[in-house]
Amino acid sequence: ATVSEDATRMECATIRWFALHVRSRHEKVVQAQLAAKQEQVFLPLYTARHKWADRLKTVSLPLFPGYVFCRFDVSRRSTVLATSGVIDIVRSGAEPAPIDTGEIEAIQRVVQSPLYSEPYGGLAAGQCVMMSVGPLAGLKGTLITIRRDLRLILSVELLQRSVMVEIEREWVVPCGNGPTPDKTQ
Repeated sequence: ATVSEDATRMECATIRWFALHVRSRHEKVVQAQLAAKQEQVFLPLYTARHKWADRLKTVSLPLFPGYVFCRFDVSRRSTVLATSGVIDIVRSGAEPAPIDTGEIEAIQRVVQSPLYSEPYGGLAAGQCVMMSVGPLAGLKGTLITIRRDLRLILSVELLQRSVMVEIEREWVVPCGNGPTPDKTQ
């Protein structure tokens, strides 16, 4: 391998995704500031309709309130931490805890898909499933049944937060051990 290839490989190993804990309702401001600093930043949003006394409006809200994802070399974290609105990097003990790239890619696929998604407070006990077809084919999650509709829950384990996305019943196949979904509902 050439020196250039080795340097690229080492850079990829040190540049990881991290969750940034940010001030309440400052997610979009932090995202804009980090983007202006040329940082790779990801703020997953969903749309919701909010009713005020005089009108109904569609707004974009963070899927993970209080968090923004950023990909950077942890040894150069001072630039990220110096961003207005950033409280800290989510840590495991004293060290910043990187997030698996696969988890970020799964959330990016959900956000980019035409399917409705929304924050989900926690994982319900249920079947582990894998999407076999559709725009999220290959993703795994926990499945719950709500009024005859199936919804897939994707979790960012580090944050203990999840995202719920509506799916078609035919798109799901069981994975791993555990109970199989009740097809009669």
